[in-house]
Formats: sequence, C-alpha cells, structure tokens
Amino acid sequence: MKFVNRSLESKVLEYLKVFPVVVILGPRQCGKSTLAKLIGNKSDNFIYIDLEKSTDFQRLQAPELFFEANRNNTVCIDEIQLMPDIFSYLRSEIDEYRVNGRFIFLGSASTELLQKSSQSLAGRIGFTELTPFIVSELYSAKNYDIKTHWFRGGFPISYLSPDNSKSLLWLENFISTYIESDIPMLGVGISSFQLKRFLFMLAGVHGQLVNLSRLGDSMGVSHTTISNYIDLFQQCYLVRILQPYETKISKRLVRSPKVYFRDSGILHSLLRLMSFNDLLGNATLGSSWEGFAIENILTVLPDWNASFYRTSSGDEIDLVLEKGKRKIAAEMKVSAAPQLSKGFWTALDDLDITETYIITPVDEMYQIKEHIWVTGIYGFLSKIIN
Repeated sequence: MKFVNRSLESKVLEYLKVFPVVVILGPRQCGKSTLAKLIGNKSDNFIYIDLEKSTDFQRLQAPELFFEANRNNTVCIDEIQLMPDIFSYLRSEIDEYRVNGRFIFLGSASTELLQKSSQSLAGRIGFTELTPFIVSELYSAKNYDIKTHWFRGGFPISYLSPDNSKSLLWLENFISTYIESDIPMLGVGISSFQLKRFLFMLAGVHGQLVNLSRLGDSMGVSHTTISNYIDLFQQCYLVRILQPYETKISKRLVRSPKVYFRDSGILHSLLRLMSFNDLLGNATLGSSWEGFAIENILTVLPDWNASFYRTSSGDEIDLVLEKGKRKIAAEMKVSAAPQLSKGFWTALDDLDITETYIITPVDEMYQIKEHIWVTGIYGFLSKIIN
C-alpha cells in the first residue's frame, strides 16, 4: 500500500514538546495508529498498546505499576475509550514525574473521552484530530484524481484500493462493523438494525436542513431520539452538523442546521452507487460535492467560524467563514462554468462579504468579478492560508 504523509504529524510532534499527554482523535481506520507508529519509529523508547488485544489490555490492569516502570518511554495507547478509568491514575503520575511527550492516546469516540480526560488533566493534555485523507494531503501525489478521491472518500484502505469494487466492499464492511461491533462497545443500547436504517435515511437528506420531527416520524421514534442518534454519529466522527449563520439583519433566516456525512465514500456506499458515472446521474451529485468540499475545507481551517446562510426567501450561501476581520463566502458548484442564482448575489450583499470563491472539481482558477474567484478545493485553501 502507498504511504501518504499526514499533515497532522507536525502538529502532534509540536504538542509532544508541550504536553505530557497528546490525544489523537478520529474515526476508526483513518490512520491514527499508522501515524502514531511512524512518530514512534523515530524514537528508541516507544511502546504501543492496543486495548482491543486482550494481552495488551491485561498489561494495564495495574496502571500505577505500568506507568512507573515505563517513565523513560513514550507510551502509546490505542482505543483509549475502552479504558476511560485510566485517566484517574494519570494526574498523580504526571505530577510526580512530569515529562512532556510521555503519552500518546488514540481514540475513536470523542465526547466521553474529552469529558473524562479534561476533568482531571487540564493543562497536561493536548487534543488533535485526524481525519481520513484530505485534498491538501493528496494533491501533490503523482496521478492524483480528485474524482476518485471524491467518489471513494478518504479512508486510506478505500481510497488506495485498486478499483472501485474493492473500495465499496471495504466501505460496506466498515459501516457494518461500526454499527454491529464498535458502537455497542461504547455502551450504546440501540439495535444495529435501527442504527443502519437511520444511516440509510440520513444519506437521503445529506446536505439538507435537519428536520428532526420528519425523520422521527419516518422511523417511528421521537425527535429527541433522532437528535440522540445524530449526536452519536457526530461523536464517532461520521457526521458533521453545520449551523446556520447568526445575524441581526431584518430578513427572516433559516434556523435549522444542515447535516453532512463527513466521508463521501461512506455516503456513496449507503446510496448504493457503484461508479463515478452512477454519482453523476444521481440526484445527490450537488450535495455530495458540497459535503466533500466543506469537509476538506473545515478540516484545514478548524479555527475559523463556519456556518451557512439561508433566508426564507431563498437567498443562500453554502459556507460562510469568519476569522478576525475576514468574512469569506464559499459556494460549491459541480460545473466548471457555474451559474449563480440571484439569491446568491443578494446574500453576498446581505452579509457584506469581503472574499468570494466558487469551488468546483477542477484545478483552474479564474476571476469572474472583483474579489470573486472560481477555483478548486486546493486552490481555495492555498489562497486562504497564504
């Protein structure tokens, strides 16, 4: 299998110089273990423990003794959420022997892990998040094709598969395993049948406003239950919720958030799309590209405030990014020669946007008006960051 350099590596190395504990969070199979082992290979004192292995799990049954015996090693513990009580032992151990870079924890469920650790390790722990492959990591690779990336998604095994059929086979098994095995390990008492049914239903509203009551009626459950399902998949890094823009302008704004699958390959697997041509003929083509582009952008720009703008009259911008004095609009269009609606231009005026980008699945960048460009994802990110 090909090796892809992960952009998070430099951040993890920086955090290891500052914090005794560094946590890498992200969905299963996104490359956390590979990244941690790569970092560990640069050290002679690196120990890797996988809590899903019974022998490794047993090694930590006396954590105080284990930590004391390995004070000169960097200890990496994978799937740390399977042993959340370990955080209660760490504070005293770190305070007694505080050395930065002592621990690397890998986790695939965020909320519980954050709550357990932040309560006892404030000031001693740094959090990072690894996602599946993103455009900025793959763009410079030989023979990179954004359409393949978009269709297969960014999970390493899926993206690097020799063909689409093997990619889809892996994605189908990944979804089944997550629902039937991984989620129950988190102590969630929801049947796998119900969760899988919900995922299929959610795929049908990808990129749309969340209507909890309608989804609840379709599944025969309350809107509160639907909200809990969405929260669960957010915690597992499978779903992203994008909030509506908040402003005091006089227009009536949409208040419901939008929902996206964070990985486009998972979305296409749930939609039973077998090829890129199938995607081109599917009604979700536009929303699929929108979700793919937004995920790649927000992964690289996590410190920007992100939202979407929509009024009851249909004025709309897919993504509004704000940081300091900059206010950027990003509109996702599949066409290389995009047509923009009157409502889009009205929305730009409403929000007093300073920079606007129309993001398409092509590399070319060109300007259509002052401060308005058409570009690809990589071109957009390069222009924003630089």
